[in-house]
Amino acid sequence: MANVSAAMVKELRERTGLGMMECKKALTAADGDIELAIEDLRKNSGLKAAKKADRTAAEGKLRVIINGGVAVVVEVNSETDFAAGDANFNAFADKVVEKLAATKETDVAALMAGELETAREALVQKIGENITVRRPAVIEAETLGAYIHSNGKIACIVALKGGDEETAKDIAMHVTASNPRVVRAEDMPAEVVEKEKEIIKAQPDMAGKPDEIVEKMMGGRINKFLKENSLLDQPFVKNPEQTIAQLAKAAGAEVISFLRLEVGEGIEVEKVDFAAEVAAQLKG
Repeated sequence: MANVSAAMVKELRERTGLGMMECKKALTAADGDIELAIEDLRKNSGLKAAKKADRTAAEGKLRVIINGGVAVVVEVNSETDFAAGDANFNAFADKVVEKLAATKETDVAALMAGELETAREALVQKIGENITVRRPAVIEAETLGAYIHSNGKIACIVALKGGDEETAKDIAMHVTASNPRVVRAEDMPAEVVEKEKEIIKAQPDMAGKPDEIVEKMMGGRINKFLKENSLLDQPFVKNPEQTIAQLAKAAGAEVISFLRLEVGEGIEVEKVDFAAEVAAQLKG
């Protein structure tokens, strides 16, 4: 068996980006042959990726590209925020959104097929975390604007009829900050309105009041709820004296739709008691 030197381990680490112990183990198994060690590591990357696939990845970054009348957005997830800041992770996220822009393929499996999946498996091996891709979306409109929060965790695309990209971008920034539910009040789903009515009826100041008074009070509060959650009725964050409807009208635009995504939303994250976990490991 060949003697694995520190220099050999260093070279393999530099070429693969893997940890020292993993490199040493691979070199030992390959009898000191660096090229063979790399080949074996590449063969094992799929297995390692599969072993990490059941681990929750709820951190990450959003990527957006607008090209003419087409906008695309995709979420790339990691297990930790630290990994999401890694240069290799960000380079991979760029590749994903670039392929989405080129193909407009919104099926994740089809989007990732081939080189992207190979790159994902290699990244899992390199950074030691599960990496996933989800929610690719394509939006087409006459005028588009996007805004991404500086940490890359919240992104919004706004579609307009008429207007200009700067107005769309301003409205996207507003949506990112204010998180409206719908474009206009009449777009609010009936089940959401009914749920809100139930909540209002259950409030303490409604107790004991005649039905007609309850209905009148509820009507006012529902209207307030709709105004607060409808994009066009909201005061523009950069100029609270102006509503979004007024902003759009001044720019000769009609707001068609918006898409707001936040990293990790909808992913159930298991809460871990790290102190208990470490104690259990020590006990075991």
